[in-house]
Amino acid sequence: MPASSRRSTTAAAPRQAPRDAAKGTKPADLDNVTRAYQELRRVIVWGQLPPGARISERIVADRLGLSRTPVRSALHRLEQEGFVASVGSGRERRLVVAPLTMHDGQEVYALVGHLEGLASRIAAGLPAAVRSGLVKRLRTLNAALAAQASTHGDAAHFFDLDSEFHRGYVEGVAGPRLLALHRAIKPQSERYSRLYASVFLNQVTTSVREHESIIRGIARGDRAGAQRAAEMNWRNAAERLARVIEQHGERGNWEAWGEQPLATDLVVLDPSGGRTRRKRSAS
Repeated sequence: MPASSRRSTTAAAPRQAPRDAAKGTKPADLDNVTRAYQELRRVIVWGQLPPGARISERIVADRLGLSRTPVRSALHRLEQEGFVASVGSGRERRLVVAPLTMHDGQEVYALVGHLEGLASRIAAGLPAAVRSGLVKRLRTLNAALAAQASTHGDAAHFFDLDSEFHRGYVEGVAGPRLLALHRAIKPQSERYSRLYASVFLNQVTTSVREHESIIRGIARGDRAGAQRAAEMNWRNAAERLARVIEQHGERGNWEAWGEQPLATDLVVLDPSGGRTRRKRSAS
């Protein structure tokens, strides 16, 4: 089964929605844009900046020691990719960490499934000698996952092993376009996997069996079979996710309450690696 961190960001969102990130961004700011983007995406994916939390452009800039221009550009990109969302309208419009919902999770898992299906098809078409090395590594990782199932090991370790397994037949195999799409979409699925990892631990055995089908397809050079197995793995994972969300609920979805939050946690990013600080703020 396709299947959370030290630092985090803040709250109190900007009054205006971010504008076109490319406009007004100087070449000298590009590295800072990348830095802000990567740091914000990391804390969102790892769950340190929780679903539904307000994001303050000013506070993020202060904590990262950057001007607001690269932070605004980074937030614009994150919004385009689905990590950040806007709520409200007009002067009440704010940026928040995108909620984790049933509909969004199903869409993300379906997209990742198609991308990894294509990657596994490509992997199955590699020369036999190359496939042999890849298959050996995938079997080693899957055996480690099976051991996790038998010992009821750490949820974070399970997630890392599972992620490494899936990267195994994508990284170094897929072409640049497929790889770029995968790197943009896969972290969004990781938000769900990390949040619900402890629940997914009960289903590792099923995941291991599905992984074996992917490995067999690649080992035999069966392109259609490998693609079908990878897509089925993610389709089943989406069904498992749906059951988990039904049981444990969505995260950060204030629309389900029919109102905006009266107060939110302000999660303050500490670039020095220190402990994350939280404080409450009225909307």
